[in-house]
Amino acid sequence: MKINWGTAIVIAFGLFMTFILYFVFKVQSDSKYDNELVVDKYYQKELTFEKQMEKEQNAHDMTESVTIISTNDGIKITFPKEYDITKINGKVSFYRPSNKKLDFEIPISLSSPHLLIPKSNLVGGRWDISVDWSYEGKEFLSKETVIQ
Repeated sequence: MKINWGTAIVIAFGLFMTFILYFVFKVQSDSKYDNELVVDKYYQKELTFEKQMEKEQNAHDMTESVTIISTNDGIKITFPKEYDITKINGKVSFYRPSNKKLDFEIPISLSSPHLLIPKSNLVGGRWDISVDWSYEGKEFLSKETVIQ
């Protein structure tokens, strides 16, 4: 039996579609391929966006802002020296874009204007760091991306 070119094209398309569908079903059903959202409760988080923008503007308007730098010891977060460190409250959030399971938060508890997160607590790579803090009722939000 001889196959003409039209039949060969149809067979080739059919095989290609089968090949693609096999990988689509494999990725959707295998737990090794994690198909998670970037943030849980995405729409709820979006509702607080205006408040977040206000906090970022407060941080931007400061004369001396929070600095986040990567050092050999870890990540060093420095708060403005003009503020009384005992009145600073808040949290530092570490977000890992590549793996949600590595995300964590640390409450801000200061004995000096510096907060050091040891390198042993961090996996190497990109970290999106958010410092959400308040001082005497005024709220601030500073964000930085650091490669550790």
